[in-house]
Amino acid sequence: MTDAVEVKDAPAGQADASFAEITARHRGRIRRYLFQHPRAMDAVVVAIYLLLVTPTAAESMRDGVWLVAVLLAAAAAALSFRRSHPVPVVAVVTLLEVGVTLLHPWGSNISAGLWFALYAVAVVRSRRFALVTLAAATAPLLFLYLQLAVGPLDGRLPDMGVSTPENFQLISSIAAAVSITLTNVIATGIGISVRQRREHEHEIAAWAARAAQLGSVTERNRIAREMHDIVSHSLTVMVSLSDGAAVVVKKDPVRAAEVLGELSRTGRTALADMRRVLGVLRDDAAPGQAPREPLVAGDNLGKLLEGFRAAGLPLHYTHTGPSLPDDAAFQLTVYRILQESLTNVLRYGRSLGRVDVAVAREGSTVTIDVVDDGRGSVDTGGSAAPVRDSSGSVGSGRGLAGMLERARIYAGTVEAGRSSDRGWRVHAVLHWNGNNESEGT
Repeated sequence: MTDAVEVKDAPAGQADASFAEITARHRGRIRRYLFQHPRAMDAVVVAIYLLLVTPTAAESMRDGVWLVAVLLAAAAAALSFRRSHPVPVVAVVTLLEVGVTLLHPWGSNISAGLWFALYAVAVVRSRRFALVTLAAATAPLLFLYLQLAVGPLDGRLPDMGVSTPENFQLISSIAAAVSITLTNVIATGIGISVRQRREHEHEIAAWAARAAQLGSVTERNRIAREMHDIVSHSLTVMVSLSDGAAVVVKKDPVRAAEVLGELSRTGRTALADMRRVLGVLRDDAAPGQAPREPLVAGDNLGKLLEGFRAAGLPLHYTHTGPSLPDDAAFQLTVYRILQESLTNVLRYGRSLGRVDVAVAREGSTVTIDVVDDGRGSVDTGGSAAPVRDSSGSVGSGRGLAGMLERARIYAGTVEAGRSSDRGWRVHAVLHWNGNNESEGT
């Protein structure tokens, strides 16, 4: 059994590696070496134990009781297996120390072997099991010292050459029993504390791994949503532009050239956006590649509307109130909602006479309305319904669901449905935290 317990709650990944590095730095050089080399730590434990019991072994050999030294050496050998077999080691060390106590009851640090053995059990087993093991291992020694105090083993206290109180034997036995109990309790308590700390570290590492995994899933969903918006919009506009160019190429070559130029620009913009979105999947992105930050609306919003006009939409755009908040992510949300709404109009709308796009800001609330008067984008059997309700949606509904997901980031809502007897209306409301915006925006 090793001191380090593997975390199996989630994949390791960078989060676990970073947490492990932080924990290793807190250990220090010596502790880090012993943690990485458990056998070296076992050797240190055995050496410390031998150092503590050397006086007892020397006294017993001087008195001719060599068996005590043999039993202490056997206990030291047993402690080298405390990591892989902690419970059997406790049992063996308890029996050996009972034998040492019978042969040499007043030696120093007789129960030192139990300190390390009980610690090993407390580190790898539950608190209840550790406490039960503590009681089972301590009881035999307490019973022996009780016998030394009042039982048949009374009188085993060595002659110190000075007069002692009449009840000195009793006092010495009680002091030894209390000392053994306290040291065993302290060793077990330290083991329990170490186990709890390690469990806490493992929980934090597992949480970090789960958070990293959740972040990865969230990022994949974001990329999928961005790719849908880019590809769906660009292909729809490019198809419309190519169809329009085919119609007017013979009648008005100049106009056809303008349409083809817009077609080329739309394709290049789509490629740039795709490189920007897919760039987050690569760690070795070189300088000069497409930026990975969100697309800023600003002038791009005007280019977006001009692109739809070139594709044939009769757009009328109005903006009321202050300008949009100076936040790239917020502006991207507005941009994508308008892009998806107008793409749906271009794809499904028929007999379009007018498409009104209105963006209004009042305080921290931004309202977006896209209304057309065409036909073909309305399910004749349905009524106006929120995006989350598929009864009034058209196509796969993924684009509309994507708009709703974007709006939720800003505590907003999106509704899509019939605007009148003809046409379709998309209404979105976003809420911006004005504390993050500079004055005068």
